[in-house]
Amino acid sequence: MKKISDLIETYKDFPKKGIDFKDVLGIMQEPNLFKELIVKMSSSEIIKNAEAIIAIDARGFIFGSAISVEASKPMIVARKPGKLPGELFKEDYILEYGENSLSVQKKALKKYSSFAIVDDLLATGGTVNCVSKILKKNHKKITGLLTAVELIELKGRFELDFPVESYIFY
Repeated sequence: MKKISDLIETYKDFPKKGIDFKDVLGIMQEPNLFKELIVKMSSSEIIKNAEAIIAIDARGFIFGSAISVEASKPMIVARKPGKLPGELFKEDYILEYGENSLSVQKKALKKYSSFAIVDDLLATGGTVNCVSKILKKNHKKITGLLTAVELIELKGRFELDFPVESYIFY
């Protein structure tokens, strides 16, 4: 994991002053290391125990789709406003630098009863809690959260009532 963590760049004061943004996109520029991470994430019990993956907009899609292929699990998406057609479940959330909402297509959610949530990074847990609210309101089981990176000082995992697995810690 050390080699992978070396690929993550920190941008100070982005997207606003006081935020140290961890950019995971460098991982994708090293396909062998990216594949190693995806294989590890895909073998998690969180994935094995889920019927489907729900990936969070936008970098979560990168990890979620790769895990979906590696684990042979279907994937649905939780998207930001105005990005999904059809009937939607929508939930608002607050994050460390603003407010937003996520939506999931009703039709896609109905097909499965248990989900693994996948995102690139866990900070305060705001986006993950948003997705979990959508799932719980629809009586769906959450097998856990998988993230590549976790910012441990923000204690986001303690805001969640399901297992969390992260692979790189800051």
